[in-house]
Amino acid sequence: MDASLREQDRRTSEVWQRLALVTDPELDESVTDLGFVEHVTVNDDGDVDIVFRLPTYWCSANFAFLMADDMRRAVSSLPWVREARPQLRDHMVAEQINRGVRERRSFADALREFAPGGSLDELREKFRRKAFERRQEVMILALRGLGYEDPEICRMSLRSFDEVEFTSPDVARQKPRYRALLIETGLACLPEDRAFVAYEGAPIKRHELASYLQRLRGVRINMEFNSSLCRGLLAVRDREPDGTSERMPSPCGGCGRRAVPSGGP
Repeated sequence: MDASLREQDRRTSEVWQRLALVTDPELDESVTDLGFVEHVTVNDDGDVDIVFRLPTYWCSANFAFLMADDMRRAVSSLPWVREARPQLRDHMVAEQINRGVRERRSFADALREFAPGGSLDELREKFRRKAFERRQEVMILALRGLGYEDPEICRMSLRSFDEVEFTSPDVARQKPRYRALLIETGLACLPEDRAFVAYEGAPIKRHELASYLQRLRGVRINMEFNSSLCRGLLAVRDREPDGTSERMPSPCGGCGRRAVPSGGP
């Protein structure tokens, strides 16, 4: 393999690594793990084309726009990338989303009928909270499995949390993801800060932990159901040679996730 091909392979690999960091905003799962990204093309000038497809023609335009914009941002952060061009296909408003993301327009400007006068900031915050709570439940249950008592978990500092080693691959994968959200949200910045607090920043009291976990369980079950539904619909879609049959609306409204106005659910 000559040097130019090796360089192209390296760059393509870097793009896939960045795309793996982009999540479906509702499911908190990587768009690459979910199978949404179909292929990546890198040219010699540093332009990157990313073709992706969602489970149905009717998937929420809100979520589709968020994912496309997040893909553009993630790949554009690579120093050699001149332009990242996500291309959503087989979607009811793919043309508007692709043009809006390419032109760096807001969702409200690109698709006025879906978010008149609004933005997606509140929707992003809603799903960041869900992601935080899902990851947090994984870590608390894992600590219980290692023999940590509830009072110890509630008092655990970020430093002590960093020192815990998990053998489960899924838990080990979620640990840095949970920690990253702690830092990103400012809930824990110093080694002495608590590693487990509510999303609003309030400490979790020992006698409240059981009921708190019950609520987090509801968040997880909802996300896991939607994830299974999306994977199943995508598998069916991949078996359709022309993609026409799934353009008909299903009884559940497509992929089961409705378009959410920018102001909330």
